[in-house]
Amino acid sequence: MDFSTVRWEEIGKASIETLQILGASGLFTIIIGLPLGVLLFMTARSASIQSQVVYTILSFIVNILRSVPFIILIVALIPFTRSLVGTATGVLGVIPPLVIAAAPYFARLVETTLREVDRGVIEAAQAMGASTGQIVRRVLLPEALPGLLAGTTITIVTLVSYTAMAGMVGGGGLGTLAINYGYFRYQYEIMIISVVFMIILVQVLQMAGDRLVKWFTRK
Repeated sequence: MDFSTVRWEEIGKASIETLQILGASGLFTIIIGLPLGVLLFMTARSASIQSQVVYTILSFIVNILRSVPFIILIVALIPFTRSLVGTATGVLGVIPPLVIAAAPYFARLVETTLREVDRGVIEAAQAMGASTGQIVRRVLLPEALPGLLAGTTITIVTLVSYTAMAGMVGGGGLGTLAINYGYFRYQYEIMIISVVFMIILVQVLQMAGDRLVKWFTRK
């Protein structure tokens, strides 16, 4: 392998695209997944029939989206993605399927984390007359913050691997670069560099997430 022929400007461009994809998809995943996870938790613990129906429906949809392999999901969503953002390829085209795949996954992590909050704290807030919204904002989320940060880290790291799979359909970023040059053109040095960059990205994200979890756990 000859690394002297590597076009580093292409590597740099693909790296920036990967960061853009991660930033946008991660943001929308949290915006959608966090309320969805809270709703799953609140309806699961409610005794009312309406809440149980809502939980059953939401849980069913979440389970379906989580069970579909991402490479199949991204292809199946091409018409929807194209109608939503005008393209099914590149940085913009890969964000909607990434969010649809990751948001249910994150929602389950949120639900699981909230279940670990001491029920005594919740009951104490209810006894003091706190509303449901106040309980969520002032009790559940603060108490579960370290776990939520850990779940966010896991989700973002998972999105890194999803971006690589999106390269099979021209999703942009390091995944597309590795597929186009490393696989189709047999330029394995580019594939190796892309993989190394993604490994470094995952390590940085995991270390940052772990530090945040430790910081807020101490507080």
